[in-house]
Amino acid sequence: MPVSVRRVAREDYAAWRPLWDGYNAFYGRSGATALDERVTAQTWDRFFDAGEQMHAFVAEADGRIVGIVHYLFHRSTSRLADVCYLQDLFTDESLRGRGIGRALIQAVVDAAREKRSSRVYWHTQDTNAAGRALYDKMAEHRGFIVYAREL
Repeated sequence: MPVSVRRVAREDYAAWRPLWDGYNAFYGRSGATALDERVTAQTWDRFFDAGEQMHAFVAEADGRIVGIVHYLFHRSTSRLADVCYLQDLFTDESLRGRGIGRALIQAVVDAAREKRSSRVYWHTQDTNAAGRALYDKMAEHRGFIVYAREL
C-alpha cells in the first residue's frame, strides 16, 4: 500500500479529528477524561499559525488520511541547534504494520534536518509494545524515565 505524507491542510480537519480522538483515547483521554474542546481547537489552529513552532503532517493511502504526526521545535541547554520533539503519532488501527508510522516519523526527521535541528526525540508508554517495536528500529532508546507534575 503506497503511503504519502504531506503537511496538514485546513480542509483535513474532518479526517484528522477521528485520528486525534483515537490518539487521545489511547492515552486515556476520552469520555469523562476527554480533552477540553478548547485544547483541540487551539492545537488545530496552531498548525496554521506561522508564529508557532508546532507543525503537523498527515499520511494518505488509497485517497484517505490514515495517520497523523505533530511535532515542534525548541531550544536545548545542551545543544547549539534547536531540537525537534515528535509529540503525537497515531495511525488508523486497522492499517498498522504497513509503514504508515515509519513514513510519518521519517517525514519529521526530514523536516528537522531541513530546519537544521540537532535531534528528533519522542517518548511513549512502556506498555506500547507495537509502537516501541517500530521506534526501536528508528531511534535509540536512551533509558530515560519521564516524570510529570500537573499544575
